[in-house]
Amino acid sequence: MDTDDVRRTLEALIEARGLSFAGVSQLLGKNPSYVQQFIRRGSPKRLDERDRRLLAQFFGVSEQQLGAPDDAMPAPRRGGLPVRQGLQRTGAARGLPSRMRLIPRLAVGASAGAGALPDNEAPLAEIAFDEAWLRRLGAGSDAVTMIQVEGDSMAPTLSDGDDILVATHQGAAPRRRDGIHVLRMDDALIVKRLAFRPDGRLSVTSDNALYPSYPDVAPDGVSIVGRVIWAGRRV
Repeated sequence: MDTDDVRRTLEALIEARGLSFAGVSQLLGKNPSYVQQFIRRGSPKRLDERDRRLLAQFFGVSEQQLGAPDDAMPAPRRGGLPVRQGLQRTGAARGLPSRMRLIPRLAVGASAGAGALPDNEAPLAEIAFDEAWLRRLGAGSDAVTMIQVEGDSMAPTLSDGDDILVATHQGAAPRRRDGIHVLRMDDALIVKRLAFRPDGRLSVTSDNALYPSYPDVAPDGVSIVGRVIWAGRRV
């Protein structure tokens, strides 16, 4: 396949999934501008064998569509199986390097919607992240799920449409840690900044001053779903 066709194919695959060039670069363990430079500037001229294989497996296409010779092994098609919290698969289970963890991206908004993250929600996609990178973010052994921010109550920290990684607690009591969390209040799934007070009560804050904050909330009135450990957005 012509290298221009490969670049157009990869760009179309990324756009169809609603991903960013920087996010796909992270999948490959490259600097954030790597994929953009390949697509926009033709540098490098072609994908190396490892990157081509990872991308083909991730997007569920043949390596030939990404520039492999005709005799290259085809990539397995992606499955549509649900991924339950706490049952995330390592990359080795899907033919990726063992250091990669597959994270489900769910069709769930992080500012509204009844209930917590559903156990049986079929993912829109599964995105591979480096296991060591996730642990550096503080995920530890927690299950991690990707969902999307809806609304601007946490602007400028989080914007409408941002993808966020949420380290969920799998039924265990959440660690008392200040930061941005996804929580359930009054049957709504929202993303807010939490601060744990010495008296055991909570401060629930919107970063956008146009939205209300709750400086004195009883802990039994808030169900913490998980902690936001990373956010990504289109540029």
